[in-house]
Amino acid sequence: MNGSSRQRSRRGGLLVSVLTLVMGLALVFAAPAFAQEGTPPQPSALNPVGPNSGTIATLFTIVLAMAVVVFVIVEGLIVFSAIRFRHKARDASEPTQVHGNTRLEIAWTIAPAVIVVTLFVLALQGLQTIDTPPAQAANDPVTIKVIGHRFWWEYQYPDYHITTATDLVIPVGTVVNLELTSVDVIHSFWIPQLNGKTDAFPNRINKTWIQANTPGVYYGQCAELCGPSHANMRIVAIAKTQADFDQWVKQQQAAPAPSTDPLAQRGQQLFLTGACIGCHTIDGTAAQGQVGPNLTHMGSRTSIAGGMLSNTDGNLRRWLADPPGLKPDSVMPNLNLSKDDVNALVAYLQSLK
Repeated sequence: MNGSSRQRSRRGGLLVSVLTLVMGLALVFAAPAFAQEGTPPQPSALNPVGPNSGTIATLFTIVLAMAVVVFVIVEGLIVFSAIRFRHKARDASEPTQVHGNTRLEIAWTIAPAVIVVTLFVLALQGLQTIDTPPAQAANDPVTIKVIGHRFWWEYQYPDYHITTATDLVIPVGTVVNLELTSVDVIHSFWIPQLNGKTDAFPNRINKTWIQANTPGVYYGQCAELCGPSHANMRIVAIAKTQADFDQWVKQQQAAPAPSTDPLAQRGQQLFLTGACIGCHTIDGTAAQGQVGPNLTHMGSRTSIAGGMLSNTDGNLRRWLADPPGLKPDSVMPNLNLSKDDVNALVAYLQSLK
């Protein structure tokens, strides 16, 4: 290959590298534009709202900073070497051969070792922080049993005798101890702004904790592939002030008031005489099924179908009309309900406040 050919080859390689870099940056900055309008805010582990997630975010930031420094130094030396020691067409002699540099070899052996030890110490400190919830000054910790199902989450509050689903309601500023398990396959409980990933295994209890510093709604996701609707197994955590949380507890502990709406009353009869009663529980009624979510106060929840849909009349109609069509491999079958029956059941379920 002559000098001009080599020069054209180098220019071509440089052009490809620049184009690749530009395309990569364009994809990074354009990614938000691909989000569907009206979708809930995307959870970010880099926007923590509690000490558990804050520890993880801090460790990530430190590791990223170290990686950036190492990347810049290494790539800078590669570029410098390529330019400084490049072959020149007018120089036909062999370049000076270097067989080793003891100082440099010691330096690039010690430096990575120091970085690895530093990261190990920081990670160990982070693990100890995550394993040890902060001491409570005002309120006692709240314990919640989290049970994974295909494809929804069940929440039991043993201290308050409450069982619910889909919405995880917690008080702000209080340590919430989570006891995770599963009834079928392995799931993973992850609310990026509140905690790291914790697996939920059948016949085993894994423990973790969360704490929200500010009121709000925080979204999460099952982080372990668990079946066709794994992506639709979502988490909705609602952090309330202590006063609002206490009010929510009182509401959940009381049985829903009977509805005076004739359509809702017809829906209740359909629920109690049809297949629904075999899978779901509604306190104060004969419905005591344990297969599907407890629906005692379903009308007060923000979402349905395992967090997949907002709790609106329209979405509930869609869900009752064809659950497997919306959520593949869903345990809830298509009952082939008529439009009138669906409307009656929607009226009844939405009355359960």
